[in-house]
Amino acid sequence: MLCHDFNKTSSIRPGGCAIETIRRLGARAVRRMSRSGAPTGTEAGGGRATGPRRPARPPPRRSLLPGAGRYPERVTATLSTTELESEVRSYSRSWPTVFDRASGTVITDADGVEYLDFFAGAGALNYGHNNPALKEVAIDHLVNDRLIHSLDMFTTTRNDFLETFAKLILEPRGLHYKVMFPGPAGTTAVEAALKLARKVTKRTSIVHFTDSFHGMTLGGLAVTGNAKKRAGAGIPLANSSVLPFDGYAGIAGSAALRVFEHQLNDPSSGLDKPAAVIVETVQGEGGINAASSEWLHELQAICKRHDILFIVDDVQMGCGRTGGFFSFEEFGLSPDIVVLSKSISGFGFPMALTLFRKELDVWKPAEHNGTFRGIGPAFATAAETLRLYWSDDALEKSTIAKGEIIAARFARIIAEHEAHGLISKGRGLARGLEFETGKLAGDVTRACFEGGLLLETSGPDDEVVKLLPPLTVTEEELERGLDIIERAVRAVLAGQ
Repeated sequence: MLCHDFNKTSSIRPGGCAIETIRRLGARAVRRMSRSGAPTGTEAGGGRATGPRRPARPPPRRSLLPGAGRYPERVTATLSTTELESEVRSYSRSWPTVFDRASGTVITDADGVEYLDFFAGAGALNYGHNNPALKEVAIDHLVNDRLIHSLDMFTTTRNDFLETFAKLILEPRGLHYKVMFPGPAGTTAVEAALKLARKVTKRTSIVHFTDSFHGMTLGGLAVTGNAKKRAGAGIPLANSSVLPFDGYAGIAGSAALRVFEHQLNDPSSGLDKPAAVIVETVQGEGGINAASSEWLHELQAICKRHDILFIVDDVQMGCGRTGGFFSFEEFGLSPDIVVLSKSISGFGFPMALTLFRKELDVWKPAEHNGTFRGIGPAFATAAETLRLYWSDDALEKSTIAKGEIIAARFARIIAEHEAHGLISKGRGLARGLEFETGKLAGDVTRACFEGGLLLETSGPDDEVVKLLPPLTVTEEELERGLDIIERAVRAVLAGQ
């Protein structure tokens, strides 16, 4: 009997054949690939391409109509997905193609055209697309009927993650944090941090910084600098104060912080004593602005002197993006509260953490909760990610070394185009190349897309070409992507 023929009598339960197929052809194949180091994506191609890689015989282009083919009767023939979807979509406007599959640093569209991905899910895919070892864990979780949804119930995968996180991340760094699962996204982790800070201190105001970004919910937007994003709230965003970030508008960071402390000491300054200060050590959406160690230490010291909680938002810059697991650890900082998301699951599954000192754990049971706090596959892949990549410092050293490769190439590009005032920015594998205008940066990213490379822009005017490649990117892929950027910059600036 063919196992897909469920119209005939069979002792196999519906779906059982598919499960066995996944187990045999999925998990075993992934295991063989992982152990043998078989090349995937561009690794198998060799050489350096000058544009998107196309197969000798592209597969037929898939319909843009949702459900077309499988349920054609449910689709109106004249209706496209862009007519169905809200105008709020953004990335699909920058990359006008339909993506289909991905492996490692390579993402492939429905025509079989390959692109190097230096976007990596906005930092949610630090370990690459469909990482073979993590995929095996996800498949095993599914075929063994492990819990998918568990809220905050005790589960074996939840316990495994917590124990592994404590052993490999917290204890070696001397961090004595409680772990909270606030919901599935970075913005929910930020909301929990702000609520907790206000509950602990019984104060309401939060200090944030120019060019900051902390999420799209109301609390996160209130501590975000970008006017366009703030306007989306539709209501006044209160209970926050803004300070200049390190180097903002040419202001020495220490000078701005001295003014801040003077205001805290002056009863006539008009500044309400805040519950907390929230900061990114590298502002990703703000333009890859990297704060100095000295500025961060001075900010933390002010917070300690005035009993203000010090929050580090590591949603995009944590999980190894700048080198160490936390973006602040190389500076020897000790935040009161830390927020993590994006790559914490390792595989792109939704997951977020809010970490805080044990004495700050004043929550009452269920005082902050949510439906999607216990996603089983995310716990499973997150724990395995920590074991694979954070049992030693190999990934940290590799990330820093690859970051220096980008910095060296950017220095060469800047020297070639000295008259255009380009600026190299960032740390680790969070890098940016700043242009004089957002139009120039946008033209460069469009040229890169045509050349087979996915990039985004950031900054107040989208004037920074932003690089967030997977931390597992090979040096060959990195160099090939930088070649594309160099050619794109040359072509765009030649027309100026």
